[in-house]
Amino acid sequence: MAYTTFLIALVVVAMVAVPATATEHWVGDDQGWKLDFNYTNWAATKEFRVGDKLIFKYKKDAHNVYKADKEAFQTCTPSSDVTPLTSGNDEITLTSPGKKWYICGIGKHCEKGMKLAINVLAAESGSPAPSPSGPASSSASWISPNEKFVASIVAAFAMFVVIMT
Repeated sequence: MAYTTFLIALVVVAMVAVPATATEHWVGDDQGWKLDFNYTNWAATKEFRVGDKLIFKYKKDAHNVYKADKEAFQTCTPSSDVTPLTSGNDEITLTSPGKKWYICGIGKHCEKGMKLAINVLAAESGSPAPSPSGPASSSASWISPNEKFVASIVAAFAMFVVIMT
């Protein structure tokens, strides 16, 4: 009986906890951050929200990622007071709504299209979101912050049931 209760609680936790995560957008999907890719078209098919993450995957030392302002984006000139991301697996959490710009500062890569402009929307308020955006996307960005709190409470209760049985 305890084993069955444990399995039920585990399923409940999995169903509730996993959907409470933000969407991870793999920039360029399976192509990654690279030359000869249209990031304008890629971004046009996505919806970015506060709390979501951008994942820039690329060969280390071949590219980088600079957070840019509109002028730096348009001129492909990284600001000298911005430190580039260089790990090849860079993660940026979107913390505020509005326009965001990113460029590669290596050689002429930005001029050749390695630049990304997105519009970040406020956090979801419970309406269904479009399909996930990349290989590691969560399909659960539709849960609002209040629902995430409830999901956490349900998960904690399920763990309590498991411990008590």
